[in-house]
Amino acid sequence: MPEKTKRAQIYMHLSILLWGFTGVLGKGITLSEGLLVWWRMLLVTISLGLQMLLTGKSFRVPIKLFWVMTGIGILLMIHWLFFYGAIKYSNVSITLSCFSTTSLFTALLEPAITKKKFSVSEIAFSLLGIAGIGFIFFDGLEYALGIFLALMAAFVGSFFNIFNKNVVNELSPDVVSFYEMLTGFIALTIAMPLYIFIFKTEQLLPSVNDWGLLVFLALICTHITLILSLAALKHLSAFTLNLAINLEPVYGIALAFLFFGENKLLKPGFYIGTGIILLSVIAHAVWQKKFESKQPIK
Repeated sequence: MPEKTKRAQIYMHLSILLWGFTGVLGKGITLSEGLLVWWRMLLVTISLGLQMLLTGKSFRVPIKLFWVMTGIGILLMIHWLFFYGAIKYSNVSITLSCFSTTSLFTALLEPAITKKKFSVSEIAFSLLGIAGIGFIFFDGLEYALGIFLALMAAFVGSFFNIFNKNVVNELSPDVVSFYEMLTGFIALTIAMPLYIFIFKTEQLLPSVNDWGLLVFLALICTHITLILSLAALKHLSAFTLNLAINLEPVYGIALAFLFFGENKLLKPGFYIGTGIILLSVIAHAVWQKKFESKQPIK
């Protein structure tokens, strides 16, 4: 395996480990999902902008790429709204487990968008993950709305890595992250008055405890992970990254058990489904190593 690919896989798994904290932090923050995402994007935009200023990185980008990043930034913002909405209407464990559908959506959408050939193996491993979702869903129907929102988050999120694949080949990860955060934040700011009116949101400012969690979420679990994942995407396919993200539930669920005792709320179907999801990740890794390791990464 090439050295760059090995480094990309290290970046990928480190970013996924940090992503495992995002659900727990979202559960702990008392803000509604809209305000949580607004503050998160604001803080990350500031931190990325400061990084670019301190490192002397230019803010100039081709206008065509700017509009592409604007679209991706809006997709990311919508993805996060669905994600934290799912946590509010279900719990961290169920929301993170449903993220296995990201790989199936990517396997189906990436060929249609990038003209890449459909891969039978990618779809097969994705369907294995979907089988796990089935166990979780039918054993937790009281969380149906949260499961639906989690699936929508996975669907929207699958576009993020597909479209970013071309952008990160043109610009550095920190520049891409900055503009996607900035444009997503601006879009959400424009929509915020309507959001506050519809959902009757009263708490606009974070509490003291929220501030600590938001800063950790923004700087560690967003700023650093975005740069690591985009750097990994330079040498890995969008499907490989999205399928590996299925490990995120393992980290996140363990943390949810530790901090919120969610294991007391879950039924046997959840554990069966999560085991199947993990099996799909391991089986895909073994398949790639045995049958696809000699193929060049495109």
